[in-house]
Amino acid sequence: MNILNKKPIRSSDTASVSPGSMYEEVPLITGNQTFSSVTEKICSIVENDPPKMWYVLFGISLSLLLMLVGSVGYLIWEGTGIWGLNNPVGWGWAIVNFVFWVGIGHAGTLISAVLYLFRQKWRTSINRFAEAMTIFAVICALLFPTIHVGRIWVLYWFFPIPNQMEMWPNFRSPLLWDVFAVSIYFTVSLLFWYVGLVPDLATLRDRAKTKARRVLFGILSLGWRGGNRHWRHYELGYLILAGLSTPLVLSVHSVVSTDFATSIIPGWHTTIFPPYFVAGAIFSGFAMVMTLAIIARKAFGMEDFITIGHLEKMAKIIMVTGLMVGYAYSMEFFIAWYSGNSIEQESFWWRAFGTYAPEYWIMVICNTVIPLLFLIKKIRTHIVALFVISIFVNIGMWMERFVIIIGSVAHDFLPNAWGFFAPTMFEFAIMFGAFCLFFFLFLLFAKHLPSVSMTEMKEHVHHRSHS
Repeated sequence: MNILNKKPIRSSDTASVSPGSMYEEVPLITGNQTFSSVTEKICSIVENDPPKMWYVLFGISLSLLLMLVGSVGYLIWEGTGIWGLNNPVGWGWAIVNFVFWVGIGHAGTLISAVLYLFRQKWRTSINRFAEAMTIFAVICALLFPTIHVGRIWVLYWFFPIPNQMEMWPNFRSPLLWDVFAVSIYFTVSLLFWYVGLVPDLATLRDRAKTKARRVLFGILSLGWRGGNRHWRHYELGYLILAGLSTPLVLSVHSVVSTDFATSIIPGWHTTIFPPYFVAGAIFSGFAMVMTLAIIARKAFGMEDFITIGHLEKMAKIIMVTGLMVGYAYSMEFFIAWYSGNSIEQESFWWRAFGTYAPEYWIMVICNTVIPLLFLIKKIRTHIVALFVISIFVNIGMWMERFVIIIGSVAHDFLPNAWGFFAPTMFEFAIMFGAFCLFFFLFLLFAKHLPSVSMTEMKEHVHHRSHS
């Protein structure tokens, strides 16, 4: 029997309610929600026609996605000479965007795995699309090193397989660390996301009105029936994957940053990079989660599930990690001064007051000053202010990657080797096209799969009815 309104529960409802779950009270679900209303609300997004806003956003992202396809096609035809790369700036916007997108994916793993292990129930409404965001962000990240190699048709030379040129990967290269770190991160995140989806896919299977949907969701739900044995295996598997994912939050961006730290380039050769990059990744990742949460909340009418309480908690995390990032910025200058290395000192002075000074100060303002507005409760509970600040944070974090990568390579040891990097229209097109690819994938996910976990939402309803 339904524990709130005493009406019978449909079989599709029982497929996604974990037996015997005990949770502390988390008042982050509004309205008089029942098991049936949770199922109807979330499934209706998948089963019914999407709202007009979805069509508008989907059309824009699809149109601009064609710009990405055309730009990448022309790049493959002409080569990387169409970019603004020069000597000494051999790493341009492609690597800037790679590091940026890898960082965006961090909040998904943090919300899903770390907060799950710490039993933070406020993650419930946002963990599903945060996990999807991780997968889509890693896909966007992997696009850039793929096209950066230039001769994409011989990409198989990177793999340790026999080939006609007898070329083998250099396993001592720090860049190979990224291959293992990012690929493992993507694989575990994909498994974690999919395992969490299984009970909800079974609900969609039971509610399917066409044979094609019933067969498709039946295959994807892996024969789920909601029995006690299924739940025991599900919860154990979910816990194991959460435990595997947690070290990845720290390791992936630490490995990416160590690529820079192991070099001798001024501005890169520092041990502060791993914690600095991890804090920045969580900072930018939560900002993107907030952006997507506000859009999804408005587009699909999920105000009862994604509440102001969720957004306020994310705002607090953004503010705290922003303070960590600001501390890292100040420590970079302190380390340069305290080292007594004149080249390091000159490099950081040029970074703040040289050619790329506007980018540097945009980075500082967006990442350290603007997030402090979240100290004011009225701002961190105002939807428009939250959305605008989250956009500024992502702009600032993109600028941070630009300043670190371009700002260091363009101004290293010898004045005769200094150069200036100016992006071309193709780099702009590919960068904006990657954002469109990200939103295109996210919109497809939001329409065709449950973007909020029905299983965990019903556990909140169950607990609240007994409190």
